[in-house]
Amino acid sequence: MPSDQTLIMGIFAILFVLLVWGRVRYDLVAFGALVLAAILGLVPKEEVFSGFGHSAVAIIALVLIVSRGLVGSGAIEKLAARLLDSERPLPLHIAVMAIVGAGLSAVINNVAALALLMPLDIDTASKAKRAVSLSLMPLSFATILGGMITLIGTPPNIVIAAYREDVLGAPFGMFDFAPVGLAVALVGIAFVSLIGWRLLPKREGALEQEIAFAEGRYIAELRVSEKSIEGSKTVYDLYPLANEHDIHVLGLVRGGKRLPGFAARQEIRAGDFLVVEGEPKSIESFMGQAELEFSGSEKHTGSVTSGGLTLTEAIVPEGALIAGRTARGLSLLYRHSVTLLGVSRNGQRFTDRVRLLTIKPGDVLLLLGDAQRNEAAASYLGVLTLEGRKTQVVQRSKAGLSIAIFLAAIGAAVIGWISLPVALSAAVIALIAVGLVSGREVYESIEWKVIVLLASLIPLAEAFENSGGAELIASQILSITAGFPAWVSLLALLVVTMTLSDFLNNVATTLISAPIAVGMAAATETNPDTWLMAVAVAASCAFLTPIGHKNNTIILGPGGYRFGDYWRMGLLLEVLVVLVALPMLLLVWPL
Repeated sequence: MPSDQTLIMGIFAILFVLLVWGRVRYDLVAFGALVLAAILGLVPKEEVFSGFGHSAVAIIALVLIVSRGLVGSGAIEKLAARLLDSERPLPLHIAVMAIVGAGLSAVINNVAALALLMPLDIDTASKAKRAVSLSLMPLSFATILGGMITLIGTPPNIVIAAYREDVLGAPFGMFDFAPVGLAVALVGIAFVSLIGWRLLPKREGALEQEIAFAEGRYIAELRVSEKSIEGSKTVYDLYPLANEHDIHVLGLVRGGKRLPGFAARQEIRAGDFLVVEGEPKSIESFMGQAELEFSGSEKHTGSVTSGGLTLTEAIVPEGALIAGRTARGLSLLYRHSVTLLGVSRNGQRFTDRVRLLTIKPGDVLLLLGDAQRNEAAASYLGVLTLEGRKTQVVQRSKAGLSIAIFLAAIGAAVIGWISLPVALSAAVIALIAVGLVSGREVYESIEWKVIVLLASLIPLAEAFENSGGAELIASQILSITAGFPAWVSLLALLVVTMTLSDFLNNVATTLISAPIAVGMAAATETNPDTWLMAVAVAASCAFLTPIGHKNNTIILGPGGYRFGDYWRMGLLLEVLVVLVALPMLLLVWPL
């Protein structure tokens, strides 16, 4: 009869093979392994689902929700947009983007930081007429590096902090990761900015793919508010801002009538409508920067239940209710609280008011409302929403409020008033209360596959440790490095963990390596914090493949990269990480 140690190590071997193979979703693989371990009696029945109540799981979910609120307020967008300039030399552009990306990743989830900055980097590359493949991978790597600086920046840090609490009685603090993480991040940013990007392929096709994905320009009407006309402004005065956002200003509507020509020299007044042409995200950004409103904005007042607004694109098929009719004729705004903001008709321009335009089959509509009402309106109109073509409307007036909520929560946790999970929970409630996150978005923000993966692996990791599996692997590494100082064994742990992270999810890598690290610390009678910090650093540094970290996967298509492109820059970066991290670990966390 196989021993418990043999069985649990066999399960982890199968788990490793299936995760590297990648044909089955990693959350299902982990959950299946947990169920198998429970059936075999390796995980006590009362602990099978204990991972779902673990503090690390709660913190990761809450960080994702808070990140959603910060992004939705426009607080981060304003900072990033001010720092971009397509005229900068490429190394300087990469350095600026990398610093911003790393800084954002330290305070919000690093996946959210990349998702925010990637469109800005692609847009800058387009304006500079260069391949985005040269700058997108450096940005991805920088966001991964930046997450290492704080507790909430990356899941491995959260997991390691929670694991330390389980085995040593107290977690790592918010900024305990900063000395080593910041040193590694600064060296990494310098490398990707000065040298790394030169090792990457230049593929013009990658930029064309992104442009193709973003196709679809709409004619839309934006209402001039009192804020828009502070000081005397003409339509012409808005041209520079419009050009910056790739928007064409086509004219001005006053008193329900379109003024002749482009009305460039007309002074705009409150209540006028600007007629513009652009892509949904460009229209949304221009509307926010110019402090314009949209038709029917008074019908879209936010509430605790409705949350933010969304631009949804929908195509009109033959036989749709709206075909041959107008938005006003169907009372779309008053029946559904949804605005027909724009219409795309094969690149054609038209002079009719958008809400008075007779819609034809083949038109693509730009609907504005909260997500649920947009879906209901699309069903009523008989139109088909386009999958993946939704744009969140940023609530820029609440930027300061979102930052204040976030800083208050982090401050309360740092000074010890309340625990981090409770502080983040309070921040989530506050963001919901002020309408920055809706009830629906709370659940949409959470990456449930990662939650299931982590919750499944926590009991498995405990069983692995209790069976003596971690101690066995630790002893094997120590036997290979026998006769050498303890720091050589620490180096071996760094390399082994980093290699695992290139092929496994970083949470899985952390949970496998953490008990091994504690076992090695006990065997060498050295400081366990040094070993745990080494795991946190190494598990975060997955730069050789597109599958080791989600950020690397996200840029694969838009950057036009191939599987083998990552090691070109990633191999040297991982070597640099080891060379910087090892002495910093020994300095800050002496053995």
